[in-house]
Amino acid sequence: MNWSSMESAVAAMRPIDTLAVPLGPGAPGAFLHFLGNDTEPERFTDLKVFSALLPDLYAIFARPGVHLKSGFFGPAERFLRDTGADVDFVPADFRRFEPTLAHLKPRVLALAASMPVDGRVSLSLHAGAFTKEISSVISDPDRVLIVECSPNFPRTFGAGTYEHSIDIEDIDFLLLSDRVALNLADVPASEAESQIADIAVTYIHDGCTLQTGIGGIPTQVATKLAAGSGGDYGVHSEMFTTGLMRLHLAGKVTNRKGTEFDGFSVTTFAAGEPDLYTWLHENHDVRFMPVGIVNSPEVISRNRNMVSINGAMAIDLSGQVIADSINGKQFSGIGGHEDFVSGPGLSTHGRSLLCVPSTSIVNGVVISRILGRMPEGSVVTTPRHQVDVVITEYGAAEIAGLSIAERAHALAAISHPDFRQQLLSTADVWPSD
Repeated sequence: MNWSSMESAVAAMRPIDTLAVPLGPGAPGAFLHFLGNDTEPERFTDLKVFSALLPDLYAIFARPGVHLKSGFFGPAERFLRDTGADVDFVPADFRRFEPTLAHLKPRVLALAASMPVDGRVSLSLHAGAFTKEISSVISDPDRVLIVECSPNFPRTFGAGTYEHSIDIEDIDFLLLSDRVALNLADVPASEAESQIADIAVTYIHDGCTLQTGIGGIPTQVATKLAAGSGGDYGVHSEMFTTGLMRLHLAGKVTNRKGTEFDGFSVTTFAAGEPDLYTWLHENHDVRFMPVGIVNSPEVISRNRNMVSINGAMAIDLSGQVIADSINGKQFSGIGGHEDFVSGPGLSTHGRSLLCVPSTSIVNGVVISRILGRMPEGSVVTTPRHQVDVVITEYGAAEIAGLSIAERAHALAAISHPDFRQQLLSTADVWPSD
């Protein structure tokens, strides 16, 4: 195997250049660290980097002349922003990363992969929005493809005509590293989150197709389903998690979804605990597909009895959802939130569950996460007309098909008792005031 050196890959970068790396688990960690630890601190005059949900802190983004444009903020992006790095948020849902990349046309593409087998490398934990751009880079001799392989990244598979792999002959710089995938440990559920999960499970029956994300509530839902008496579930989820692995291990997943993806779970990226990555290695029960397919609301809607489980920062009495910012300040990203809220609603038997603890504590003060009105400067993630069921620890409000006044009362009724009367009073004048 003709491995390239990190030095040669870094040397291929120009003082004025553009670079794109995939979301989270698809980021080439050793390359990015080496890029920032280079002995030429002012190597870049103007390096624009497009990424999302960085899995680590990389010194390159604190360098002069380096500009990070992120489609999804995580702890790394928030830290970089708050410490003065040049970091901007690009408003786009996950599916729109594809046309955004095509528009930006980064000269250099760098990504993580598993070890070569039979002359090809698997894209491992991430398909996302990069599959078309990889082909574009390969076909353009003026552009550069850097692939970082690690024995700690699982070999995974695509489906149909999508192979989820690259021929090593098409790679300009094939790098070897010992990087391990992000250890995204399960988040323990609070008492309120556990109560919300209990309510959410009542919407899931035998034969449902599931989408879950990360966090205490999705983890609790997956745990309860794995331990329960039900089964015959399918999985069609933007993110494949440790909780969904446990559902598989419990024998609860048959993937009889009624689509062209029957027989295996569908995802576009995976993140979780180390056991998840070991289990995913050469496991044909999970297939990685481009985000344009996985997050298509029309594709989502075709799954048998689709149930999506998502969260939110806050929701107002009209049903507008804030899921990626706090007081207008970017916290996370749009991702597939609207797609998986809207997709189930395009079918007769689909359900979308928005799980929101009724309160938060901000600067020592308890505040309601169900709002009478959106505060000035708020940024809506998902519009009111997409929302189906909202669940707090005080119950479920099924607001799809309700009028503005009806949904306002339904949402106020599941708010925290300390705020309920005020919200019910506000609901009484919706929408006439």
